[in-house]
This record gives sequence, C-alpha cells and structure tokens, in this order.
Amino acid sequence: MPNRRDFLRASLLGVPALGLVGTQPQHARAQDRAPRRVGAPLVISTWSHGTAANQAAWSTLGDGGTALDAVERGVRVSEADPKVSSVGYGGLPDRDGHVTLDACIMDGQAHCGAVAFLQHIKHPISVARRVMEETPHVMLVGSGALQFALEQGFKKENLLTAEAEAAWRQWKLENTSEPVRADQHDTIGMLALDTHGALAGACTTSGLAWKRHGRVGDSPIIGAALYVDDEVGGACATGHGEAVIRTAGASFIVERMRAGRSPQQACRDAIERVVRLVRDIPDLQVGYLAVSRSGALGAFSVQPGFQYAVRDGKRTELVDAPNLG
Repeated sequence: MPNRRDFLRASLLGVPALGLVGTQPQHARAQDRAPRRVGAPLVISTWSHGTAANQAAWSTLGDGGTALDAVERGVRVSEADPKVSSVGYGGLPDRDGHVTLDACIMDGQAHCGAVAFLQHIKHPISVARRVMEETPHVMLVGSGALQFALEQGFKKENLLTAEAEAAWRQWKLENTSEPVRADQHDTIGMLALDTHGALAGACTTSGLAWKRHGRVGDSPIIGAALYVDDEVGGACATGHGEAVIRTAGASFIVERMRAGRSPQQACRDAIERVVRLVRDIPDLQVGYLAVSRSGALGAFSVQPGFQYAVRDGKRTELVDAPNLG
C-alpha cells in the first residue's frame, strides 16, 4: 500500500511541466508578474526624522538607483542619529538598560530579511539586508543575529548614549509599574518607488522604551510592520507594535489595495480594524503609510499627532496624517 511519501513523489513526477517550487531562478519567476510602472521616483517615511532619511534615499533614487538601495541608505540616517531616541544609536533602552534593535527590509519581488533583539550593531537594517542576500533565512535573532553581523564585518559598538542612560536611570527612580512608554514608539518605516517601477521598504527601531528585556515588536516582522509587492504596492507601520502584529497591519493594507481600495482607503481600513480588535492597550497609537505601484500615497492613524515625510521630484514636505481622532 503506497504511503504519503510515495504519493507525493508520484504526483511530482507526473507534472514536470509545472516545475518545482524553488527550482526556478528568482528572475525567471519574476517574469510572470505584472509589468512594472516606469516613471518618477518617490520616497515616503514616518515621522519628522523621516525628512533627513528621505533626503538620503533621494540621493539614490534621483540618480536612477534602486528602491532597495534607497530605503537602506535612508533609514541608516535615523539609525545613526543619537537625537532619535526610538531608533538605533541613542535609542532608549529596555528596563534592564540594554539597547536592543529590530529591523526588516523587503523588495517587491518577495525577497526579505530581518533581525530582532540585536545588540551592539548600529545599523540593523544593513544586517537585515545581509540576511536576505547572504542566507537562506528571513530572520535572525539575538546572539545569533549578532554573531552573523560580526561574521559579515559589522563593528560591535556601545549604543547606549549618555543621554539615553541618564533618562533610563531617572525612569528607574520614578517608576515601579510595568515599563511602557506610549510616546516612545516612533519607528521609522520607509517605502520607495524607483524609476524602474520597483518598490522596496524598510523598518527599523529600538522599540518601546523601558520594555521587558527580550521584547520584540512588529518592526522586524514581514507582514506586520512592512509588506511590499510590485504588483500592488507597499505599506509600513509605526506605533504600538503589539497592536500591529495582532492585526497583520502591512499585509492587510496591501491585500486591501489588491482588492481595489486606494492606499488612503486601505490605511483607514487597517486603522479601523485595529480599533475594533485591539481594546486592551491604553492610549493606543498606530500609524500606517502606503504607496501603490502607480505612485498614489495613503496615510492614517488612530490618534492625532502622526506625521509622515514625502520626497519626490517636486516636493519635500512633512504632512499631518488624517486620523480617527
């Protein structure tokens, strides 16, 4: 009597014309996807620190560079800025005084990489890209992510600045309750569209200030903080990571756009979903950005205060996102 393995083997041998998943080159499979839009590039990112990040990304896009190179280059600006207390170097630590970083990167052809709970490396977004390009994996975490980064030539550094350490020590003196700072989840998420019609996105953060040691939010999770598809568009998230994870925010928005919703409508749909399903997080704030393959933009948040930065060939501006109020 044939077993399951025999059945699967016979089934695969019987349909050679279909090919086996993973046996075709990446570029061959990509040829079956929808034609790309070709036109003016643009970049969009979360929060006011996205303005400087966009400028760096635009230096790549404006020269005809790829969206993937642009988003990596862009968010590295925030990662290296000690004044940005929610991303990279200068990020506020967890309740035990450790700066732990999360990041992911994705292109519109479903290539992606991520790192989570990474310590001592200033640019987790670049480590995430190495995971995507140099390993068969999507995500590396903790000591394994650090080991990989060091093997790839990244420098081990102390990321806890004097200012961040002073803020942590002051918090320890004043707080005995569960450590969550509702005003410190200003992840940078970035989406770019290049002159070749390719999309890419990146997300990087130091996470909630004073979080439990080991906590990981949405920022390194493909489908939660970030999702990109050249056939449709891309989306990214900022805000309370647990709420974004629980509602699969970025992938939900992309699928709403696939179903015919505009980026703006899809972002609002996702925020309404968050509010409907997540009722146990005080002062909940989540913000979403989206861009379609045609270059249309969308943004929406739960509460007022969410801003996003836009850069294209005609404008550089910071915009207040619409919200539920």
